[in-house]
Amino acid sequence: MPEPLSIVTEPLPKSQVGMTIEVPAEVVDATYDRVLNRLASRAKIEGFRPGKAPRALVEARIGSAALREEVVEAMVPEVVRQALDEKSIDPIDNPDVEVLELERGRPARLKATISVMPEVTLADVTKLNLEPPDHTHEVTDEMLERRLEDLREPMAEITPVEREVRTGDIAVIDIEVAAGGQVVESETRKSTEAEVKEGVLLPELIAVLPGTFVGETREANVSFPESYSNPQLAGKDATIRVTVHGVKEKVLPPLDDELVKNLTSGKQETVEAYKQAVREELEESAHAVEKMDRESAVVKALVDASSVEVPEALVDRELTSELESLERSLNRQGMKLDRYLQYLGRSIDEWIAAQRPDAEARLKIDLVLAEYARREGLEPSEEDVAKFLEEQAGSDDELKGQVTELKRSPTATRYFASRLRRRRVLDQLLQVAGS
Repeated sequence: MPEPLSIVTEPLPKSQVGMTIEVPAEVVDATYDRVLNRLASRAKIEGFRPGKAPRALVEARIGSAALREEVVEAMVPEVVRQALDEKSIDPIDNPDVEVLELERGRPARLKATISVMPEVTLADVTKLNLEPPDHTHEVTDEMLERRLEDLREPMAEITPVEREVRTGDIAVIDIEVAAGGQVVESETRKSTEAEVKEGVLLPELIAVLPGTFVGETREANVSFPESYSNPQLAGKDATIRVTVHGVKEKVLPPLDDELVKNLTSGKQETVEAYKQAVREELEESAHAVEKMDRESAVVKALVDASSVEVPEALVDRELTSELESLERSLNRQGMKLDRYLQYLGRSIDEWIAAQRPDAEARLKIDLVLAEYARREGLEPSEEDVAKFLEEQAGSDDELKGQVTELKRSPTATRYFASRLRRRRVLDQLLQVAGS
């Protein structure tokens, strides 16, 4: 039996562990012999049949430096794996290994730097400082009236009018977008109809179009976000020129009992009953948004008050995954990643540097919530995940017929397990932090 490895570990910053490994001389010699035997069996040297040349001659032909590299490749991975097992260290990335000493007849010394999952110091949930919401979710009469208008909109009459554009009208317009002095042809539109309404047109256009008459042109300066779908405009300032060619007015039908019966297929018969039903729907939606806001607030408070050092290896892995996802998305649109980055005016390294803070922030949230789930025993069992998967798929028309296939997919199972864990964590956080 060879002597055991001598292993000394030390904690390092950024969630890393340093490991110094001493490999017994007999293991080193045995590896040299094994490597030489393998090389000799394949060597073709003039004057000798294949594999029959003396080992000393083979070694001389290979050279000491090349032989040493072969020994490193043969010995180091197995030695490091054995050391990790002995010290029960679970790496999150391939260890960075430096060979300090390696020669025949002497113990070898290796230095390994290993990235591991970080320790999370959780804050006391009962003492979190929650920021109050900066807005209200109360359903006002104005919100109700706006919703009633939206519900009647499909039944509206569209009538051409000879006047200026007003908010709520449908304008017939030409659109021209220019960035850096160049017109972006893919964004150009001729005689297109657009409703002058929030959520339909850009806020900058809604600000300048009202009051415009047919034949007049208005301009608006717009800063497009980095995430904009057209890479020629993503992250850039642009000028949008809009020329009005026509104005159409939208006239909603009056809300009366007869219309209510048509809108609800007879479920409501009076205007007052319909208004009450719509108000209740709005209040239900408001409660859901309010819950999401409270969840975001308690998660932010917990993450801010907790301590965790996100390993660079985890961030790099997250960014690689994000970049691969972006490349797949661009390929589906018929575009190459390098072309997209060229439009942005960035190299891959610059793109990664810009995305790093957000990736690190997401990972910190995931690590804190995962640690809370572990400590509170909120990890779902396989049975819990299977039941949750069935419930979620049952309420999704696209997934209803794929339950069996989803259960067999490790990726799908991990996804639904993650969603269920997060739901449990958020529910308990709200309960504890709000008590």
